[in-house]
Amino acid sequence: MPTVVITGASAGIGRATARLYGRRGADVVLVARGKGGLEAAADEVAALGGRPLVQTADVSDPAQVEAVAEAAEKEFGPIDVWINCAFSSVFAPFEEITPEEYKRITEVTYLGFVNGTRAALKRMLPRDRGTIVQVGSALGERSIPLQSGYCGAKHAVNGFTSALRVELLHRGSNVHVTVAQMPAVNTPQFDWVRDRLSRHPMPVPPIYQPEVAARGVAYAADHPRRKQYYVGATTVATIWANRLAPALLDRYLARTGFDSQQTDSVPPSGLGNLFEPADRERADDQGAHGSFDEVSHARSWQEILVRHPAATVLGTGAAVLGAVSAIRRLAS
Repeated sequence: MPTVVITGASAGIGRATARLYGRRGADVVLVARGKGGLEAAADEVAALGGRPLVQTADVSDPAQVEAVAEAAEKEFGPIDVWINCAFSSVFAPFEEITPEEYKRITEVTYLGFVNGTRAALKRMLPRDRGTIVQVGSALGERSIPLQSGYCGAKHAVNGFTSALRVELLHRGSNVHVTVAQMPAVNTPQFDWVRDRLSRHPMPVPPIYQPEVAARGVAYAADHPRRKQYYVGATTVATIWANRLAPALLDRYLARTGFDSQQTDSVPPSGLGNLFEPADRERADDQGAHGSFDEVSHARSWQEILVRHPAATVLGTGAAVLGAVSAIRRLAS
């Protein structure tokens, strides 16, 4: 059975991905800061048929990430797949985010991926095998307001990964790195995130369940030769709309991007999990899902298309046409 390391495994996409690999009977190394969520995730992996290993670590610290890799190989043997998924954010206009907060977002959401990739490559390169999956976002190509720190970090992940991919190709390595670009996903981050909004933050609809994202991550790990995978039709449409008419999209998001990321309910405390985990104890565990189950999609037609090359071409064409149609509506 493969050995899979998942950072950000205590909740959201990472948690759903851990469950998926548990069903496969994999050896799953669960990494996050919050012990409560990790312990609950470990129980789920074991119940589903996998073997879990809990590793409490802050991915912004390269020494802690290196210790995770050492523990994983000591317990289970060579790491086959390393999935970087941990992140942090602040929902606020740029000028209301402090330098310390911006630094922290970048250290976790960007450098956390760099640290995880470094630890994985240290072991994979000498063996000339292994796969690294970066859990990205459509916001890594199309930024939106109120999430400048997160968007900047996800853009950085794309740039870093592209450079690394070329280096691996240059040396003829059989180690693969790919990116799974995500849509809006119903995760607990919108209850945990630090914010300075007047209303509760939310993902921009349409929203997908974390299981949709997890299937996209696993598919990318199983087929890592492609540069990146788009999860969810909205991811494809957003990226193509940005490529075709970025200035128009800027104006549209300036009009709609603030309200579309907030509900009408009272916001959280505002403290969030930026510097401390929100799930320190088992009672704090929220699982994979956030607060938007009633409006989230459990399936995506695009995830079916991506498994069939011919259908993928048709699906991408349809998404491009959809993006063009959307641009025309925005311009009218």
